[in-house]
Amino acid sequence: MEVKKIPKKTVTLIEPKRSILVDKEKYRQKRVAAYCRVSTGSEEQLTSYVNQKRFYTEMIAQNKEWEFAGLFADEGISGTRADKRPEFNNMIKACLAGKIDYIITKSVSRFARNTVDCLDYVRMLRARGIGIFFEEQNIDTLKSDSELYLVIYAGFAQSESESISKNVTWSYRKNFEEGKILFHYKTLLGYRKGEDGQPEIVPCEAEIVERIYTMYLSGMTVDVISKQLRAEHVEVPGKKFTFGKNMIMNVLKNEKYCGDCILQKTVTIDCISKTRKKNEGEAPMYIVENSHPAIISREMFNRAQEELSRRKARAPISQKNAITSTGKYSRYALTDVLICTECGSRYKRVTWTSYGDKRVVWRCVNRLDNGKKYCHNSPTLSETALQEAIVRALNKFNNEDTTTYLTLMKATIGEAIGANGGSDEIDLLERRIEALNNRMLKMVSESVEKGADMEDREDEFKSLSDQIEQLNRRIQAVRESEGSDQERQERLRQIQATIDQRSAHRDTYDDSIVRQMIECIKVYEGGRLKIIFGGGYEVEEQI
Repeated sequence: MEVKKIPKKTVTLIEPKRSILVDKEKYRQKRVAAYCRVSTGSEEQLTSYVNQKRFYTEMIAQNKEWEFAGLFADEGISGTRADKRPEFNNMIKACLAGKIDYIITKSVSRFARNTVDCLDYVRMLRARGIGIFFEEQNIDTLKSDSELYLVIYAGFAQSESESISKNVTWSYRKNFEEGKILFHYKTLLGYRKGEDGQPEIVPCEAEIVERIYTMYLSGMTVDVISKQLRAEHVEVPGKKFTFGKNMIMNVLKNEKYCGDCILQKTVTIDCISKTRKKNEGEAPMYIVENSHPAIISREMFNRAQEELSRRKARAPISQKNAITSTGKYSRYALTDVLICTECGSRYKRVTWTSYGDKRVVWRCVNRLDNGKKYCHNSPTLSETALQEAIVRALNKFNNEDTTTYLTLMKATIGEAIGANGGSDEIDLLERRIEALNNRMLKMVSESVEKGADMEDREDEFKSLSDQIEQLNRRIQAVRESEGSDQERQERLRQIQATIDQRSAHRDTYDDSIVRQMIECIKVYEGGRLKIIFGGGYEVEEQI
Protein backbone atom coordinates (compact mmCIF):
# COMPACT_ATOMS: atom_id res chain seq x y z
CA MET A 1 0.00 0.00 0.00
CA GLU A 2 1.35 3.45 -0.95
CA VAL A 3 1.85 5.80 1.99
CA LYS A 4 0.70 9.37 1.22
CA LYS A 5 2.79 12.15 2.77
CA ILE A 6 0.67 14.80 4.50
CA PRO A 7 2.07 18.33 3.98
CA LYS A 8 2.99 20.28 7.10
CA LYS A 9 0.47 22.98 8.11
CA THR A 10 2.04 26.43 8.34
CA VAL A 11 0.70 29.84 9.33
CA THR A 12 2.17 33.07 7.88
CA LEU A 13 1.37 36.58 9.16
CA ILE A 14 0.84 39.34 6.55
CA GLU A 15 1.62 42.70 8.16
CA PRO A 16 -0.90 45.55 7.63
CA LYS A 17 0.28 47.92 4.92
CA ARG A 18 1.61 51.38 5.76
CA SER A 19 -0.13 54.04 3.73
CA ILE A 20 1.85 56.89 2.16
CA LEU A 21 -1.22 58.74 0.94
CA VAL A 22 -1.69 62.33 2.05
CA ASP A 23 -4.19 62.68 4.92
CA LYS A 24 -4.81 66.30 5.91
CA GLU A 25 -7.86 65.53 8.05
CA LYS A 26 -5.85 64.33 11.06
CA TYR A 27 -4.28 67.79 11.45
CA ARG A 28 -7.49 69.84 11.11
CA GLN A 29 -9.30 71.28 14.12
CA LYS A 30 -12.58 69.63 15.05
CA ARG A 31 -15.56 71.79 14.12
CA VAL A 32 -17.56 71.71 17.35
CA ALA A 33 -21.20 72.82 17.68
CA ALA A 34 -23.37 73.16 20.81
CA TYR A 35 -27.03 72.22 21.15
CA CYS A 36 -29.40 73.42 23.87
CA ARG A 37 -33.13 73.87 24.55
CA VAL A 38 -34.52 76.94 26.24
CA SER A 39 -37.94 76.37 27.79
CA THR A 40 -38.76 79.61 29.64
CA GLY A 41 -40.56 82.89 28.92
CA SER A 42 -39.44 85.13 26.08
CA GLU A 43 -37.22 87.61 28.00
CA GLU A 44 -35.62 84.96 30.20
CA GLN A 45 -35.32 82.74 27.14
CA LEU A 46 -33.29 85.38 25.31
CA THR A 47 -31.00 85.84 28.34
CA SER A 48 -30.56 82.07 28.62
CA TYR A 49 -29.68 81.80 24.94
CA VAL A 50 -27.10 84.61 25.12
CA ASN A 51 -25.51 83.15 28.26
CA GLN A 52 -25.28 79.66 26.78
CA LYS A 53 -23.84 80.97 23.53
CA ARG A 54 -21.15 82.92 25.41
CA PHE A 55 -20.38 79.92 27.63
CA TYR A 56 -19.98 77.45 24.73
CA THR A 57 -18.09 79.93 22.54
CA GLU A 58 -15.50 80.50 25.25
CA MET A 59 -15.37 76.81 26.16
CA ILE A 60 -14.64 75.80 22.55
CA ALA A 61 -12.19 78.68 21.90
CA GLN A 62 -10.07 77.62 24.89
CA ASN A 63 -9.47 74.17 23.36
CA LYS A 64 -6.73 74.43 20.70
CA GLU A 65 -8.03 71.32 18.94
CA TRP A 66 -11.57 72.76 18.47
CA GLU A 67 -13.17 75.33 16.17
CA PHE A 68 -16.60 76.85 16.99
CA ALA A 69 -19.21 75.64 14.48
CA GLY A 70 -22.29 77.38 15.91
CA LEU A 71 -24.93 77.17 18.61
CA PHE A 72 -28.27 75.51 17.84
CA ALA A 73 -31.12 76.26 20.30
CA ASP A 74 -34.76 75.21 20.25
CA GLU A 75 -37.55 76.56 22.43
CA GLY A 76 -40.33 74.50 23.95
CA ILE A 77 -40.99 72.15 26.83
CA SER A 78 -40.91 68.76 25.10
CA GLY A 79 -37.98 67.17 23.33
CA THR A 80 -39.66 63.94 22.35
CA ARG A 81 -40.35 64.88 18.72
CA ALA A 82 -37.41 65.73 16.49
CA ASP A 83 -39.70 67.12 13.78
CA LYS A 84 -40.87 69.81 16.25
CA ARG A 85 -37.32 71.10 16.75
CA PRO A 86 -36.20 73.06 13.66
CA GLU A 87 -32.74 73.99 15.03
CA PHE A 88 -32.08 70.36 15.93
CA ASN A 89 -32.91 69.37 12.34
CA ASN A 90 -30.68 72.16 10.99
CA MET A 91 -27.83 70.83 13.13
CA ILE A 92 -28.33 67.28 11.81
CA LYS A 93 -28.36 68.60 8.22
CA ALA A 94 -25.10 70.49 8.89
CA CYS A 95 -23.57 67.25 10.23
CA LEU A 96 -24.61 65.32 7.13
CA ALA A 97 -23.22 68.11 4.94
CA GLY A 98 -19.82 67.69 6.60
CA LYS A 99 -19.83 71.04 8.42
CA ILE A 100 -19.76 69.67 12.00
CA ASP A 101 -17.38 67.10 13.52
CA TYR A 102 -18.49 67.09 17.17
CA ILE A 103 -21.53 68.18 19.26
CA ILE A 104 -21.66 69.29 22.90
CA THR A 105 -24.94 69.28 24.84
CA LYS A 106 -25.80 69.54 28.51
CA SER A 107 -27.56 66.20 29.01
CA VAL A 108 -29.26 63.26 27.31
CA SER A 109 -32.69 64.72 28.12
CA ARG A 110 -31.74 68.03 26.46
CA PHE A 111 -30.70 66.22 23.32
CA ALA A 112 -33.76 63.93 23.06
CA ARG A 113 -36.29 62.41 25.43
CA ASN A 114 -37.46 59.92 22.85
CA THR A 115 -35.01 57.08 23.41
CA VAL A 116 -35.42 55.55 19.95
CA ASP A 117 -34.74 58.92 18.30
CA CYS A 118 -31.75 59.52 20.56
CA LEU A 119 -30.11 56.19 19.76
CA ASP A 120 -30.89 56.44 16.03
CA TYR A 121 -29.30 59.88 15.74
CA VAL A 122 -26.31 58.91 17.87
CA ARG A 123 -25.66 55.81 15.75
CA MET A 124 -26.21 57.65 12.47
CA LEU A 125 -23.76 60.42 13.44
CA ARG A 126 -21.22 58.00 14.92
CA ALA A 127 -21.21 56.01 11.66
CA ARG A 128 -20.02 59.23 10.02
CA GLY A 129 -17.37 59.81 12.68
CA ILE A 130 -19.34 62.58 14.47
CA GLY A 131 -19.44 62.34 18.26
CA ILE A 132 -21.75 63.85 20.89
CA PHE A 133 -20.61 64.79 24.40
CA PHE A 134 -23.25 64.84 27.17
CA GLU A 135 -21.83 67.04 29.94
CA GLU A 136 -23.95 65.91 32.91
CA GLN A 137 -23.44 62.20 32.24
CA ASN A 138 -19.85 62.62 30.96
CA ILE A 139 -20.63 60.44 27.93
CA ASP A 140 -18.66 60.69 24.67
CA THR A 141 -20.45 58.69 21.98
CA LEU A 142 -17.20 58.07 20.08
CA LYS A 143 -15.87 55.95 22.96
CA SER A 144 -16.46 52.23 22.86
CA ASP A 145 -18.45 52.07 26.11
CA SER A 146 -20.65 55.12 25.38
CA GLU A 147 -23.60 53.13 23.99
CA LEU A 148 -23.98 51.19 27.25
CA TYR A 149 -24.06 54.34 29.41
CA LEU A 150 -26.25 56.21 26.96
CA VAL A 151 -28.83 53.42 26.97
CA ILE A 152 -28.87 53.35 30.77
CA TYR A 153 -29.46 57.08 31.09
CA ALA A 154 -32.06 57.06 28.32
CA GLY A 155 -33.99 54.26 30.02
CA PHE A 156 -33.30 51.42 27.62
CA ALA A 157 -32.06 47.91 28.40
CA GLN A 158 -29.77 47.29 25.44
CA SER A 159 -26.67 46.42 27.38
CA GLU A 160 -23.50 44.64 26.36
CA SER A 161 -23.43 44.58 22.54
CA GLU A 162 -20.05 46.21 22.16
CA SER A 163 -18.48 44.25 25.02
CA ILE A 164 -19.68 40.96 23.52
CA SER A 165 -18.45 42.05 20.10
CA LYS A 166 -14.96 42.69 21.52
CA ASN A 167 -14.90 39.24 23.14
CA VAL A 168 -16.02 37.58 19.91
CA THR A 169 -13.42 39.53 17.91
CA TRP A 170 -10.70 38.51 20.37
CA SER A 171 -11.66 34.83 20.14
CA TYR A 172 -11.69 34.93 16.34
CA ARG A 173 -8.27 36.61 16.22
CA LYS A 174 -6.89 34.00 18.62
CA ASN A 175 -8.19 31.23 16.35
CA PHE A 176 -6.65 32.98 13.32
CA GLU A 177 -3.24 33.11 15.01
CA GLU A 178 -3.45 29.38 15.74
CA GLY A 179 -4.42 28.62 12.14
CA LYS A 180 -7.94 27.41 12.99
CA ILE A 181 -10.21 27.82 9.99
CA LEU A 182 -13.99 27.91 9.57
CA PHE A 183 -15.72 26.45 6.51
CA HIS A 184 -19.25 27.28 5.35
CA TYR A 185 -19.85 23.94 3.70
CA LYS A 186 -23.31 24.72 2.31
CA THR A 187 -21.90 27.51 0.15
CA LEU A 188 -18.54 25.88 -0.68
CA LEU A 189 -18.32 23.57 -3.66
CA GLY A 190 -16.06 20.54 -3.24
CA TYR A 191 -15.96 20.02 0.54
CA ARG A 192 -18.02 18.61 3.39
CA LYS A 193 -17.47 18.22 7.12
CA GLY A 194 -15.78 14.91 7.91
CA GLU A 195 -16.39 12.61 10.85
CA ASP A 196 -13.41 14.15 12.66
CA GLY A 197 -14.85 17.63 12.18
CA GLN A 198 -12.23 18.53 9.54
CA PRO A 199 -12.91 19.35 5.86
CA GLU A 200 -12.90 16.43 3.48
CA ILE A 201 -13.18 16.37 -0.32
CA VAL A 202 -16.45 15.36 -2.00
CA PRO A 203 -15.25 13.52 -5.16
CA CYS A 204 -18.20 14.40 -7.43
CA GLU A 205 -18.02 18.08 -6.44
CA ALA A 206 -14.23 18.16 -6.75
CA GLU A 207 -14.56 16.99 -10.37
CA ILE A 208 -16.65 20.11 -11.11
CA VAL A 209 -14.03 22.37 -9.48
CA GLU A 210 -11.21 20.76 -11.49
CA ARG A 211 -13.28 21.07 -14.64
CA ILE A 212 -13.90 24.80 -14.06
CA TYR A 213 -10.16 25.47 -13.67
CA THR A 214 -9.27 23.33 -16.70
CA MET A 215 -11.89 25.03 -18.88
CA TYR A 216 -10.72 28.49 -17.85
CA LEU A 217 -7.02 27.73 -18.41
CA SER A 218 -7.85 26.24 -21.82
CA GLY A 219 -9.07 29.69 -22.89
CA MET A 220 -12.81 29.63 -22.15
CA THR A 221 -14.35 32.76 -20.61
CA VAL A 222 -16.24 32.81 -17.32
CA ASP A 223 -19.45 33.53 -19.22
CA VAL A 224 -19.00 30.52 -21.52
CA ILE A 225 -18.18 28.21 -18.59
CA SER A 226 -21.31 29.40 -16.76
CA LYS A 227 -23.58 28.87 -19.79
CA GLN A 228 -22.16 25.40 -20.45
CA LEU A 229 -22.63 24.16 -16.86
CA ARG A 230 -26.14 25.61 -16.76
CA ALA A 231 -27.01 23.99 -20.08
CA GLU A 232 -25.90 20.64 -18.66
CA HIS A 233 -28.15 21.24 -15.62
CA VAL A 234 -25.34 20.35 -13.23
CA GLU A 235 -26.72 19.75 -9.73
CA VAL A 236 -25.03 19.19 -6.36
CA PRO A 237 -27.00 17.09 -3.84
CA GLY A 238 -27.80 19.00 -0.64
CA LYS A 239 -26.49 22.32 -1.98
CA LYS A 240 -28.00 25.05 -4.13
CA PHE A 241 -25.61 26.41 -6.73
CA THR A 242 -26.64 28.53 -9.72
CA PHE A 243 -23.29 28.30 -11.53
CA GLY A 244 -23.68 31.92 -12.54
CA LYS A 245 -20.74 34.11 -13.57
CA ASN A 246 -20.17 35.39 -10.03
CA MET A 247 -20.03 31.87 -8.64
CA ILE A 248 -17.55 30.72 -11.32
CA MET A 249 -15.36 33.76 -10.61
CA ASN A 250 -15.46 33.03 -6.86
CA VAL A 251 -14.36 29.44 -7.48
CA LEU A 252 -11.43 30.64 -9.60
CA LYS A 253 -10.30 33.14 -6.94
CA ASN A 254 -10.78 30.91 -3.86
CA GLU A 255 -7.40 29.84 -2.45
CA LYS A 256 -9.10 27.07 -0.42
CA TYR A 257 -9.05 24.83 -3.51
CA CYS A 258 -5.24 24.61 -3.41
CA GLY A 259 -5.23 23.70 0.30
CA ASP A 260 -4.56 27.20 1.69
CA CYS A 261 -6.76 29.62 3.58
CA ILE A 262 -6.48 33.41 4.03
CA LEU A 263 -8.09 34.50 7.30
CA GLN A 264 -9.59 37.89 8.21
CA LYS A 265 -10.31 39.07 4.68
CA THR A 266 -13.02 41.37 6.10
CA VAL A 267 -13.38 43.44 9.29
CA THR A 268 -16.42 44.60 11.29
CA ILE A 269 -16.56 48.38 11.51
CA ASP A 270 -19.78 48.65 13.57
CA CYS A 271 -21.00 45.82 15.80
CA ILE A 272 -24.46 47.42 16.23
CA SER A 273 -25.35 47.60 12.54
CA LYS A 274 -23.13 44.56 11.79
CA THR A 275 -21.44 46.50 8.99
CA ARG A 276 -18.45 44.72 7.47
CA LYS A 277 -15.93 45.81 4.86
CA LYS A 278 -12.96 44.42 2.97
CA ASN A 279 -9.81 44.34 5.10
CA GLU A 280 -7.60 46.98 3.46
CA GLY A 281 -4.94 47.12 6.16
CA GLU A 282 -7.14 47.81 9.20
CA ALA A 283 -6.11 44.45 10.72
CA PRO A 284 -3.52 41.75 9.95
CA MET A 285 -4.43 38.83 7.69
CA TYR A 286 -3.13 35.27 8.12
CA ILE A 287 -2.26 32.70 5.46
CA VAL A 288 -2.67 29.11 6.62
CA GLU A 289 -0.87 26.85 4.14
CA ASN A 290 -1.79 23.16 3.80
CA SER A 291 -4.65 23.68 6.23
CA HIS A 292 -6.84 21.05 4.53
CA PRO A 293 -6.79 18.64 1.54
CA ALA A 294 -6.31 20.39 -1.82
CA ILE A 295 -8.52 19.76 -4.85
CA ILE A 296 -6.13 21.39 -7.34
CA SER A 297 -2.39 21.97 -7.22
CA ARG A 298 -0.99 25.27 -6.02
CA GLU A 299 0.66 25.63 -9.43
CA MET A 300 -2.69 25.38 -11.23
CA PHE A 301 -4.27 27.89 -8.83
CA ASN A 302 -1.47 30.41 -9.42
CA ARG A 303 -1.70 29.93 -13.19
CA ALA A 304 -5.42 30.70 -12.93
CA GLN A 305 -4.66 33.90 -10.97
CA GLU A 306 -2.15 34.95 -13.63
CA GLU A 307 -4.73 34.33 -16.35
CA LEU A 308 -7.35 36.29 -14.42
CA SER A 309 -4.93 39.22 -14.17
CA ARG A 310 -4.16 39.10 -17.89
CA ARG A 311 -7.82 39.19 -18.87
CA LYS A 312 -8.93 41.72 -16.32
CA ALA A 313 -9.80 45.11 -17.81
CA ARG A 314 -8.46 47.94 -15.72
CA ALA A 315 -10.79 50.89 -14.97
CA PRO A 316 -9.58 54.08 -13.19
CA ILE A 317 -10.61 54.33 -9.56
CA SER A 318 -10.93 58.10 -9.73
CA GLN A 319 -13.12 60.16 -12.02
CA LYS A 320 -10.98 63.28 -11.61
CA ASN A 321 -9.97 64.63 -15.01
CA ALA A 322 -7.22 66.99 -13.93
CA ILE A 323 -4.52 66.79 -11.29
CA THR A 324 -4.78 70.51 -10.59
CA SER A 325 -8.49 70.55 -9.83
CA THR A 326 -9.67 72.86 -7.06
CA GLY A 327 -9.33 71.44 -3.54
CA LYS A 328 -12.28 70.25 -1.51
CA TYR A 329 -12.11 72.76 1.31
CA SER A 330 -10.74 75.99 -0.09
CA ARG A 331 -9.78 78.01 -3.10
CA TYR A 332 -6.22 78.12 -1.72
CA ALA A 333 -4.31 74.91 -1.01
CA LEU A 334 -2.53 76.42 2.01
CA THR A 335 -5.86 76.95 3.83
CA ASP A 336 -6.14 73.17 4.23
CA VAL A 337 -2.66 72.57 5.65
CA LEU A 338 -1.47 75.60 7.70
CA ILE A 339 -2.01 75.07 11.45
CA CYS A 340 -1.05 77.31 14.39
CA THR A 341 0.76 75.17 16.97
CA GLU A 342 -0.11 77.53 19.85
CA CYS A 343 -3.92 77.38 19.59
CA GLY A 344 -4.52 74.68 16.94
CA SER A 345 -6.48 76.97 14.59
CA ARG A 346 -6.09 77.13 10.83
CA TYR A 347 -4.47 80.04 9.00
CA LYS A 348 -6.40 82.37 6.70
CA ARG A 349 -5.29 84.39 3.66
CA VAL A 350 -5.57 88.14 4.31
CA THR A 351 -4.83 91.13 2.06
CA TRP A 352 -3.34 94.14 3.85
CA THR A 353 -3.59 97.56 2.20
CA SER A 354 -1.36 100.40 3.33
CA TYR A 355 -1.08 103.75 1.47
CA GLY A 356 -2.34 102.11 -1.70
CA ASP A 357 0.08 99.16 -1.53
CA LYS A 358 -1.38 95.65 -1.20
CA ARG A 359 0.38 92.85 0.64
CA VAL A 360 -0.89 89.27 0.99
CA VAL A 361 -0.24 87.51 4.33
CA TRP A 362 -1.47 84.44 6.22
CA ARG A 363 -2.77 84.84 9.78
CA CYS A 364 -4.12 82.55 12.52
CA VAL A 365 -7.96 82.55 12.42
CA ASN A 366 -8.20 82.53 16.24
CA ARG A 367 -5.86 85.53 16.45
CA LEU A 368 -7.93 87.37 13.83
CA ASP A 369 -11.26 86.71 15.61
CA ASN A 370 -10.23 87.07 19.27
CA GLY A 371 -7.00 89.06 19.27
CA LYS A 372 -4.43 87.84 21.81
CA LYS A 373 -7.05 86.40 24.20
CA TYR A 374 -6.40 82.77 23.26
CA CYS A 375 -3.39 82.99 20.92
CA HIS A 376 -0.54 85.29 21.95
CA ASN A 377 2.45 84.57 19.72
CA SER A 378 1.24 83.22 16.36
CA PRO A 379 3.35 84.81 13.58
CA THR A 380 2.00 86.62 10.52
CA LEU A 381 3.40 84.96 7.39
CA SER A 382 4.16 86.76 4.14
CA GLU A 383 2.69 84.68 1.31
CA THR A 384 5.80 85.13 -0.86
CA ALA A 385 8.15 84.05 1.93
CA LEU A 386 5.86 81.14 2.82
CA GLN A 387 5.76 79.84 -0.76
CA GLU A 388 9.56 80.13 -1.03
CA ALA A 389 9.96 78.09 2.18
CA ILE A 390 7.66 75.36 0.79
CA VAL A 391 9.66 75.20 -2.45
CA ARG A 392 12.90 74.85 -0.42
CA ALA A 393 11.32 72.05 1.64
CA LEU A 394 10.20 70.15 -1.49
CA ASN A 395 13.67 70.39 -3.02
CA LYS A 396 15.28 69.34 0.27
CA PHE A 397 12.94 66.30 0.43
CA ASN A 398 13.84 65.41 -3.17
CA ASN A 399 17.60 65.78 -2.56
CA GLU A 400 17.66 63.84 0.75
CA ASP A 401 15.37 60.95 -0.23
CA THR A 402 14.71 60.92 -3.98
CA THR A 403 13.16 57.43 -3.98
CA THR A 404 10.51 58.25 -1.36
CA TYR A 405 9.86 61.65 -2.97
CA LEU A 406 9.20 60.14 -6.42
CA THR A 407 7.13 57.29 -4.93
CA LEU A 408 4.88 59.78 -3.14
CA MET A 409 4.62 62.01 -6.22
CA LYS A 410 3.71 59.09 -8.50
CA ALA A 411 1.15 57.76 -6.01
CA THR A 412 -0.59 61.13 -5.56
CA ILE A 413 -0.58 62.01 -9.26
CA GLY A 414 -1.81 58.51 -10.09
CA GLU A 415 -4.62 58.87 -7.53
CA ALA A 416 -5.65 62.17 -9.11
CA ILE A 417 -5.84 60.83 -12.68
CA GLY A 418 -7.09 57.32 -11.75
CA ALA A 419 -3.96 55.30 -12.55
CA ASN A 420 -3.72 53.22 -9.36
CA GLY A 421 -6.25 50.54 -10.29
CA GLY A 422 -4.07 47.45 -9.72
CA SER A 423 -1.92 48.69 -6.87
CA ASP A 424 -3.98 47.01 -4.11
CA GLU A 425 -3.60 43.53 -5.62
CA ILE A 426 0.12 44.03 -6.21
CA ASP A 427 0.55 45.39 -2.69
CA LEU A 428 -1.04 42.29 -1.13
CA LEU A 429 1.10 39.96 -3.28
CA GLU A 430 4.27 41.88 -2.36
CA ARG A 431 3.41 41.69 1.35
CA ARG A 432 2.92 37.91 0.98
CA ILE A 433 6.35 37.66 -0.64
CA GLU A 434 7.86 39.72 2.19
CA ALA A 435 6.25 37.41 4.77
CA LEU A 436 7.65 34.32 3.00
CA ASN A 437 11.13 35.89 2.80
CA ASN A 438 10.96 36.60 6.54
CA ARG A 439 10.08 32.95 7.15
CA MET A 440 13.12 31.83 5.14
CA LEU A 441 15.41 34.15 7.12
CA LYS A 442 13.93 32.85 10.37
CA MET A 443 14.55 29.24 9.28
CA VAL A 444 18.19 30.08 8.44
CA SER A 445 18.68 31.76 11.85
CA GLU A 446 17.15 28.78 13.67
CA SER A 447 19.39 26.34 11.78
CA VAL A 448 22.52 28.38 12.57
CA GLU A 449 21.62 28.67 16.27
CA LYS A 450 21.02 24.93 16.58
CA GLY A 451 24.04 24.02 14.44
CA ALA A 452 21.75 21.99 12.18
CA ASP A 453 22.56 21.03 8.60
CA MET A 454 20.75 23.30 6.08
CA GLU A 455 20.16 20.29 3.83
CA ASP A 456 17.79 18.86 6.45
CA ARG A 457 15.33 21.63 5.60
CA GLU A 458 15.98 21.71 1.87
CA ASP A 459 12.40 20.70 1.01
CA GLU A 460 10.97 23.56 3.11
CA PHE A 461 13.31 26.09 1.48
CA LYS A 462 12.40 24.84 -1.99
CA SER A 463 8.67 25.03 -1.21
CA LEU A 464 8.98 28.64 -0.01
CA SER A 465 11.15 29.55 -3.00
CA ASP A 466 8.60 28.07 -5.41
CA GLN A 467 5.78 30.02 -3.77
CA ILE A 468 7.76 33.29 -4.02
CA GLU A 469 8.44 32.59 -7.70
CA GLN A 470 4.74 31.91 -8.36
CA LEU A 471 3.71 35.11 -6.57
CA ASN A 472 6.27 37.10 -8.57
CA ARG A 473 4.79 35.67 -11.77
CA ARG A 474 1.34 36.81 -10.63
CA ILE A 475 2.68 40.32 -9.99
CA GLN A 476 4.23 40.33 -13.46
CA ALA A 477 0.91 39.20 -14.97
CA VAL A 478 -0.94 42.03 -13.20
CA ARG A 479 1.57 44.57 -14.47
CA GLU A 480 1.39 43.16 -18.00
CA SER A 481 -2.40 43.45 -17.97
CA GLU A 482 -2.04 47.07 -16.91
CA GLY A 483 0.47 47.71 -19.67
CA SER A 484 -1.80 46.22 -22.35
CA ASP A 485 -4.44 48.85 -21.71
CA GLN A 486 -3.80 51.80 -24.05
CA GLU A 487 -5.75 54.20 -21.84
CA ARG A 488 -3.69 53.15 -18.85
CA GLN A 489 -0.50 53.69 -20.84
CA GLU A 490 -1.72 57.18 -21.57
CA ARG A 491 -2.32 57.80 -17.85
CA LEU A 492 1.21 56.55 -17.06
CA ARG A 493 2.54 58.89 -19.73
CA GLN A 494 0.63 61.72 -18.05
CA ILE A 495 2.26 60.87 -14.71
CA GLN A 496 5.76 60.95 -16.20
CA ALA A 497 5.01 64.16 -18.12
CA THR A 498 3.80 65.83 -14.92
CA ILE A 499 6.93 64.69 -13.02
CA ASP A 500 9.14 66.02 -15.85
CA GLN A 501 7.27 69.32 -15.88
CA ARG A 502 7.65 69.73 -12.12
CA SER A 503 11.35 68.89 -12.32
CA ALA A 504 11.83 71.61 -14.92
CA HIS A 505 10.10 74.14 -12.65
CA ARG A 506 11.37 72.91 -9.29
CA ASP A 507 11.95 76.46 -8.01
CA THR A 508 8.38 77.60 -8.76
CA TYR A 509 5.55 77.29 -6.21
CA ASP A 510 2.60 75.13 -7.35
CA ASP A 511 -0.71 74.82 -5.45
CA SER A 512 -1.38 71.37 -6.95
CA ILE A 513 1.79 69.96 -5.36
CA VAL A 514 0.71 71.26 -1.93
CA ARG A 515 -2.75 69.68 -2.34
CA GLN A 516 -1.35 66.31 -3.36
CA MET A 517 1.85 65.85 -1.34
CA ILE A 518 1.63 67.88 1.90
CA GLU A 519 -0.47 66.72 4.85
CA CYS A 520 0.21 69.58 7.24
CA ILE A 521 2.37 72.65 7.82
CA LYS A 522 2.78 73.44 11.53
CA VAL A 523 3.55 77.11 12.25
CA TYR A 524 5.64 77.89 15.35
CA GLU A 525 6.49 81.17 17.08
CA GLY A 526 9.14 83.14 15.24
CA GLY A 527 8.17 81.84 11.79
CA ARG A 528 9.54 78.30 12.14
CA LEU A 529 7.69 75.77 9.94
CA LYS A 530 7.45 71.99 10.16
CA ILE A 531 6.26 70.64 6.79
CA ILE A 532 4.81 67.11 6.94
CA PHE A 533 4.50 65.14 3.70
CA GLY A 534 2.39 62.05 2.97
CA GLY A 535 3.90 59.01 4.70
CA GLY A 536 5.19 61.13 7.62
CA TYR A 537 8.38 62.60 6.07
CA GLU A 538 9.16 65.94 7.81
CA VAL A 539 11.22 68.97 6.77
CA GLU A 540 11.80 72.09 8.88
CA GLU A 541 12.12 75.56 7.36
CA GLN A 542 12.44 79.11 8.68
CA ILE A 543 10.72 82.18 7.23
